[in-house]
Amino acid sequence: MFEQQPENLRQKVKSLATEALDKSDPSGWFEVLYSEANENPEQVPWAKLTPHPYLQDWLDRYQIQGDNRCVLVIGCGLGDDAEALARLGFKVTAFDISPTAIAWCQKRFPDSSVNYLVANLFAPNPEWHRAFDLVVESRNIQALPLNVRSEVIEAIASWVTKGGTLLVITRFRDTDAEPDGPPWHLSESELAQFKELGFSEIRRDTFIEEENPSITQLRIEYQAIMNYKL
Repeated sequence: MFEQQPENLRQKVKSLATEALDKSDPSGWFEVLYSEANENPEQVPWAKLTPHPYLQDWLDRYQIQGDNRCVLVIGCGLGDDAEALARLGFKVTAFDISPTAIAWCQKRFPDSSVNYLVANLFAPNPEWHRAFDLVVESRNIQALPLNVRSEVIEAIASWVTKGGTLLVITRFRDTDAEPDGPPWHLSESELAQFKELGFSEIRRDTFIEEENPSITQLRIEYQAIMNYKL
């Protein structure tokens, strides 16, 4: 995970994120990171060239099947999560704010059925409103500062169809005090915003990183109840 990266890469990410925040462009640093990586995944801290293990575990443990249902993968990075879902028969839309990341996905998976798009969490596509049976949010909220968190959570929640599923994978902090980041781990009160928007928590799994036991990660499955607010 992030802490396992070389110190110079951690410092680069922190510097890029701080510079973007100073420009009031909290997600602007992702394109810089991807473009400067020059197609070397070792220069992208979260790029493992395999589906996120907590997503894969969820798919395997609960025997998830796509059945041609529509899924949206947020901040898809290099596309491994999207491809895992496509292999199970989902109709997958996957987006990232970085044009370089999307081009990289298309180069890695030239025959993919996934619809890879450049899109911005802060300027959501109106056609996506309540359009997806499954929305996968893996580690994007935590990569954005606290002052935009409510806006991002509301955007993500708005894409889930009534009765649909939202899967959230995130680092967790047990305090409301603002953490040092990135990443900025989520608190219980921040996660509670999904419930306030009308989502019911179906199951929660907790993971502790072996390499760094001080880090707690959550995988939460929500369902959009029929009278949810968005």
